[in-house]
Amino acid sequence: MNNDNSQWFYEDLILTPMEAQNAVDAITQLGTLLQKGGFVKESFIPAVIKREQEFATGLPTAEVGVAIPHTDVEHVLKQAIAIGVLKNPVEFGEMGNPGNMIPVQIVCLLAVAKSEILVKILQSLVQMFQTPGLLKQIAQAKDASQIIKIFRQYCQVE
Repeated sequence: MNNDNSQWFYEDLILTPMEAQNAVDAITQLGTLLQKGGFVKESFIPAVIKREQEFATGLPTAEVGVAIPHTDVEHVLKQAIAIGVLKNPVEFGEMGNPGNMIPVQIVCLLAVAKSEILVKILQSLVQMFQTPGLLKQIAQAKDASQIIKIFRQYCQVE
């Protein structure tokens, strides 16, 4: 597979500034963008919400809370990542510790069409989010093109 990250990130899949009442609202808004773009099936949003309740995806990062909700590949038609930068954080359960809530400001909703890529993209994102100052850069980015530039530079998926 080629190393072209443009196939993951699209400006019309970025919401900034985004306003959401809670995690379900954030997932629904971003999932709707993916659905309108033809990236996912109608079953995608309910499947992500259900999975999020069982396997939370909030990451306790130092600067800005981030969540990477996703679901099984059968709900996905074409790979993409929808990104929301929230004006006010919403709470997501912590990955591996769902009882612990994390205020999240950046939501990366993954639409992954092949299960073997899922682990790679998750690892790449987690690694990216550990880069000092990067989440702050994303949170303070002025527009979608700035956000895409950051993700394309740091998120390497084979």
